[in-house]
Amino acid sequence: MTPPYLSTGKALSRRHFLRGAGGAMMGLPFLEAMTPAFSRAAPGSPKRFVAMCATLGFHGPHLFPSTAGVDYEPGQYLSKLKDYRSDFTLFSGLSHPDQQGNNGHASEMTWLTSARRPGLAGFKNSISLDQLIANEIGSETRYPFLSLSTNGRSMSWTANGVEIPGETSPAKLFKALFIQGSEAEVAAEMKNFKRGRSILDTVLGEAKDLGKGLGERDREKLDEYLTSVRDLEIRLQESEGWVQKPKPQIGAEPPKDIQDKNDAIAKQRLMNEMIVLALQTDSTRTITFQLAGMNAVPTIPGVKSDWHNLSHHGKDPAKIDELKIIEEAEFDVLAGFLGKLKSVTENGRSLLDHTTVLYGSNLGNASSHDWRNLPIIVAGGGFKHQGYVAHDEKENTPLANLFVPIAQRMGLEVDSFGSSSAAGVKGLEA
Repeated sequence: MTPPYLSTGKALSRRHFLRGAGGAMMGLPFLEAMTPAFSRAAPGSPKRFVAMCATLGFHGPHLFPSTAGVDYEPGQYLSKLKDYRSDFTLFSGLSHPDQQGNNGHASEMTWLTSARRPGLAGFKNSISLDQLIANEIGSETRYPFLSLSTNGRSMSWTANGVEIPGETSPAKLFKALFIQGSEAEVAAEMKNFKRGRSILDTVLGEAKDLGKGLGERDREKLDEYLTSVRDLEIRLQESEGWVQKPKPQIGAEPPKDIQDKNDAIAKQRLMNEMIVLALQTDSTRTITFQLAGMNAVPTIPGVKSDWHNLSHHGKDPAKIDELKIIEEAEFDVLAGFLGKLKSVTENGRSLLDHTTVLYGSNLGNASSHDWRNLPIIVAGGGFKHQGYVAHDEKENTPLANLFVPIAQRMGLEVDSFGSSSAAGVKGLEA
């Protein structure tokens, strides 16, 4: 049976994409006539979640306004988002507690988990917010989640504290989302699923026999392992059903990956286009995208210095001026992303209204590797946005407090997450 979002009735086709150089695409506005072809959520619309972490942070004086509230005066960075002023809230004074780690960038690992003391002796990461959401609603889409990255690392961590690698290739992502395999390829994939289930059956049987002679601590470890195996088994069964269903047909040419390894801004922009396509075709509802910096000179006019070195500016005005060029470019990309989401209409509202975008960094002051007072933006999601909300700069509010209403917005019945101290945060209201 053809899924609802692939109905071939009289729905308007989206084959008329605007194509640019290198295969880059610009989608036409999402018209109501297209809904039967793309949405499996009619008459309602599903909620989505996208998290983006810029791991080298942002220069606070160029980001945070001098006064809080909806009437703030935007600085250099927020000016880039002026067209979406009513669609987002900027927070300051948020952080995860105890983020001193084995190096200055260790807090990258815990931005979506809030686990304490990253990388130090005895550290074990906990489940990330996106995976908590995916475990609850992931079976409703072809892909339970997408973990994306500019360098292969990611923000996504399993319940057992294992990092999920990030996909860096928009071309590979496009193929996974929209290129239908041949009959032989689909058959081979089904065979792999069956083989995987057979192996898991064997592993489970042997593990149960082994458990009979173990001590209490080893049994706990084994139970944890078996839980992971069962979770994988469930996901295999769900994936087996999806592989036999046709993928969305969007009629666009596959994009070409950015060949210049230092063109960080172009990489972000192209992957963002893939994210919008993934969301509006309901291929997934949970996405993370790690925006890693680099120990190199990014391909941006006016930038001549190593990005990582610029982030450690030590208040050098010349370095800060050059860093501003990079970070303004990042906010230009964010503005473009929000604009694309807002231009897509779905059941009378924009895709941005149905998508909670969490954008920010694990570092409040990258120059000193300070993990306090993080720059955090929440956009869309149907929240009542309140401009700039300043929490206490010295006695920070747990960032995980913000994660609770986001998870609830995605349909999860939770009242805490990680290091949260409350089921909500000042400035984020439904």
